[in-house]
Amino acid sequence: MSTADETEDSKDPFQGPADQDARFSELLEDSAEDLYEHAPCGYLSTLLDGRIAKINATLLDWLGYERDDLVGRKHFSELLTVGGRLYHETHFAPLLRMQGEISGIALELKAANGSRLPVMVTSAVKTGSDGEPLLIRTTIFDARDRRAYETELLRARQQADLERDRLKVLNTTLQKTLLPPVLADVPGLDVAAHYHIASLDEVGGDFYDLFPLAAGTWGMFLGDVCGKGAKAAAVTSLARYTLRAAAVYNPDPAAVLGNLNTVLGHEYNGTDPRFCTVVFGLLAPDPERGGFTIILASGGHPPALLMRADGSADYLPTPGGQLIGVLPNAHISTTNVHLGAGDTLLLHTDGLTEAHTAIGPDGRYGDDALLAFARALAPTTASGAIGAVRDLLDTFGTGVDDDTAVLAIHVPRTLSEERP
Repeated sequence: MSTADETEDSKDPFQGPADQDARFSELLEDSAEDLYEHAPCGYLSTLLDGRIAKINATLLDWLGYERDDLVGRKHFSELLTVGGRLYHETHFAPLLRMQGEISGIALELKAANGSRLPVMVTSAVKTGSDGEPLLIRTTIFDARDRRAYETELLRARQQADLERDRLKVLNTTLQKTLLPPVLADVPGLDVAAHYHIASLDEVGGDFYDLFPLAAGTWGMFLGDVCGKGAKAAAVTSLARYTLRAAAVYNPDPAAVLGNLNTVLGHEYNGTDPRFCTVVFGLLAPDPERGGFTIILASGGHPPALLMRADGSADYLPTPGGQLIGVLPNAHISTTNVHLGAGDTLLLHTDGLTEAHTAIGPDGRYGDDALLAFARALAPTTASGAIGAVRDLLDTFGTGVDDDTAVLAIHVPRTLSEERP
């Protein structure tokens, strides 16, 4: 193809200055009226009393009316639903008169066939050169898509709320299955426990139990699994039943925690290791001194609180105990304690001491505050200690962001011991 041919073929018949001016003029002549009549929104002009003076074809098509049906015959409020008409008379029209403009109001128009059209309405008062109002100009946007979106959004939110309620019920039910329904009745001991749920949306990993072993001995434990949710619940269940089974096989507290450490190491030894802190105790009556002897073993768990009958209180240290499930041969710390008449032992998980408050230096409740709390409380009973801790947790409100389990055992005084 020659250069001349290429030049001839590339000519655009509308590129010449004269042709461009003519086309632009045609667009200008056509645009004003056509834009009004066929705009992507409805246009409406009314007299000050609301009678329709002008309406565009777009709005007529939406409503299914002929122009003569409305212009000079109907008021704008007559196109509204009953509720919309009431709102128009009590709010829309008065605000428009005061402000001269009102925008983005959600209303519903009645179509000729009786159907409803959700719309967004903006109106402005046109004034003359003397400042007196002449008429009202109104722009109407079709809100059907928006209404459908809002309806779907509301439906989705309602469905999400329903699913959340179901999840709460499921989590609460699951949480209950991880705790003993009733603690064992130990002759000569008063026992009480409490589980404080920080969030109904997630299952926590705290657990406790008190159960009989060989004749005259009982086992007890309290622990806290790392994390929350279904995975933590699975570890909680495994830990709880492993501890009970291991205690039947060998009730020595250090051996029981050693067994749990081995099981967790075997079950969770990949890229998602699971571990817990736990304290296990072996209880037996002390025939010589009265009361009970308790051997406690701790795997990285917060120390228990011992509140004596004489009003003193202190932590029962189990130093050096390591987390269960982290190392193949975790060090287990043990200690022996005698619980005499009037004494109370309180076990707790760290949800209590790590609650967000203004008491501790780092913004948490802390071990020092809990010890001061125990010293002010002693001497006390199992139910008294648990009740006081429940009240304390309630004062923290939303500051408790982790589940908290507490277990208290108390040796009651005899009638002779209670007499002065």
